Amino acid sequence: WVIWSFDWAPGGGGVVVDVAFVGGPRHVKRGRGADGKVGVGGAVEVGATGWGRCRIGVIPDATGPSLQAFVAANIEPGSTVVTDGHGGYRPALAGYYHEPFSVHKSGRPAHEALPAVHRLFALFKNMLAGAYTAGASAQHMAAYADEFVFRFNRRHSRKRGLLFMRLGQRAVAAQPVRYRDLARISRSKQARPPGVPGPRRAPGSLAAEPANRPWLAAPPGPSR
Repeated sequence: WVIWSFDWAPGGGGVVVDVAFVGGPRHVKRGRGADGKVGVGGAVEVGATGWGRCRIGVIPDATGPSLQAFVAANIEPGSTVVTDGHGGYRPALAGYYHEPFSVHKSGRPAHEALPAVHRLFALFKNMLAGAYTAGASAQHMAAYADEFVFRFNRRHSRKRGLLFMRLGQRAVAAQPVRYRDLARISRSKQARPPGVPGPRRAPGSLAAEPANRPWLAAPPGPSR
């Protein structure tokens, strides 16, 4: 789970890192540190042949320590890291080749100045809006990010059997998941269901006469 660096040339490639905040529109503070939203860090490889692998992880905020923890967990030391001009990246990228790019000075929108990582965030938000319509929760954002990264990094895979094998390996290596782990916000029921009163009977047999399906019968032979 480590992103390896590309051979860097000015304007050529590297690992592009940025921060986004996921959540619906709110009439409160905007930008980094927006209230009521979940912060996620994103990193994507960009090279001469296109985009490579990505990483997305939940971060508490956009401060230097949080960015440093995200970078250290996902990017190989010594890699070339491209970011915007946010001051929190400077102390967070000690030990990396840092290429800051001032979006403000460029005069271009952020999605045009650093298109790869912003497209990554757009795809991630589209997945949440589509697959988890009205059901995504902040408590499970890390799991959503893991699912997206698994899919994105195997988007060009031609060996579907290998894809299934990797998924099975991760499932076997994972710890058991309890219901309380899935339901991060535990809500006790107001009234417990009464259940089925009285003795329970055995279910009916599945043995039955075959239904009459004339369309399955052999067609009649030719008339003489």
